[in-house]
Amino acid sequence: MGQKINPYGFRLGITTDWKSRWFSERDYKEYLTEDWKIRKALMTKLESAAVSRIEIERTRDKVRVDIHTARPGIVIGRRGAQADELRALLTDITGNPKVQLNIVEIKSPELDAALIAQGVADQLVNRIALRRAMKRAVQNAQKAGALGIRVQCSGRLGGAEMSRTEGYREGRVPLHTLRADIDFGVREARTSSGRVGVKVWIYKGDIVPYKSINDDKITREAAMAAGDPSGAGQPRRVVSSAGRRPTEGDVEAAPLIKEADPELEKLLDEEEEIARRTHGGSEAPHFRGED
Repeated sequence: MGQKINPYGFRLGITTDWKSRWFSERDYKEYLTEDWKIRKALMTKLESAAVSRIEIERTRDKVRVDIHTARPGIVIGRRGAQADELRALLTDITGNPKVQLNIVEIKSPELDAALIAQGVADQLVNRIALRRAMKRAVQNAQKAGALGIRVQCSGRLGGAEMSRTEGYREGRVPLHTLRADIDFGVREARTSSGRVGVKVWIYKGDIVPYKSINDDKITREAAMAAGDPSGAGQPRRVVSSAGRRPTEGDVEAAPLIKEADPELEKLLDEEEEIARRTHGGSEAPHFRGED
């Protein structure tokens, strides 16, 4: 009947874990509001830092915020100035001076659905053709090892007066299989003709058995209960503001979606030329400024 469900929430507790890990009966409303304010403030301040997701963990008297990003140099800033500002911002929002900020580097942004959606949205804002942006994303994900990918854009595509939906799919994307590792991301492109929504689904394979995931979860919770907020059962690469300092090349933002193979780029150029000749080079007028 057309009802849709978020692939992340559909598998929550089975193959995916919560992005906010805490429990409180008395302060549930306050903590939930704080989590929303934290994510909104960080995503607004780090708009160009390629942030995929923000995870929040709370213990008895500590708050840990993990920022998963493909550009840790931008999040840290020069000599750690940006990280200090973020830590002060989190202290103001939570009112807790014991705020731990971890910056987790994403080594393969081509396999992160949120970052791919952000890359497609950035290209649409820069007036790159819609089909070119989506096909680039599909090819980059397949070259990185994805078993399947689906990209969908909705809105006034190409500045048209009537909104529509277009998408591309390559490989398998089994949305109803609970053991399937499906990464899902949504971003918005603020174009001159309105907002265009971008959705990306990536299939990375099956997660079996579930027992290993449950064991890792139990180990992490036991470590947190023992006073270790890092969670020893989940190794990851963390770039803290007190350690590595970014260089000039780290601060400059590289494009999230790289150019495709020369053969595909040539085919895309030919498609754009054919479309330009077919439509007479006319494009819908842009009456609005920046959204």
